[in-house]
Order: sequence, then C-alpha cells, then structure tokens
Amino acid sequence: QAQLVESGGGLVQPGGSLRLSCVASGRIFRISAMGWYRQAPGKERELVASISSGGSTNYADSVKGRFTISRDNAKNAVYLQMNSLKPEDTAVYYCNLKIMFVKDDYWGQGTQVTVSS
Repeated sequence: QAQLVESGGGLVQPGGSLRLSCVASGRIFRISAMGWYRQAPGKERELVASISSGGSTNYADSVKGRFTISRDNAKNAVYLQMNSLKPEDTAVYYCNLKIMFVKDDYWGQGTQVTVSS
C-alpha cells in the first residue's frame, strides 16, 4: 500500500511563501491524481489543488494565481508552491493520492500552515 509523507509547513507572515512536499512510498501501481486539501478549525476540508497523471491541474478559486501544484513522477512526489499567503490560508494541509481502480484515497499526515503577522 502507499504511504504519504508531508513536509514544508510552518509559520509565515502575510505575503510570504511556503513550499509543501508530499512523497509517496510503498507499492505504487498507477497514480490517477495527487492533490492538496486543507482544513481550518471548525471548517470543512476543501480541495486546494490537484494534478492528474496526465498533468492537468485544478485549483480552488481562492488560490488561483497564488498557488502552483507540480509533480515529480520519478519520485512519486507532489508539491504545492504557495505564494502571497494570506491569513485565511491558515489550515492543516493534507496530501491526497488517488490510485487507478482503487476505491479509497490515501492521505498524508497533515502539515500545519500558519499565516500570521
């Protein structure tokens, strides 16, 4: 089974940048898509960005133009470059992995992103 390890979270001032990384290990047969979700206290988990195996990307409206998702197939890794961070970006960010023909998604452990002055 796949295991996802996240890194890159931290504390940053408004307008700053962070780069999140997620590396999948274990038996990876065929990745359908990888993405990032986030969840703030008291709020529902929401999709931030995703990228398909073919390279197609999708972003939440709130992060378009500020965040960029990318992948490294050789490393089974996905990244989220976050620029122009805002306080409302504060949340726990979770890496998500979808494998073709597998019902359940795989999730990273979560990494805290705090944007505060």
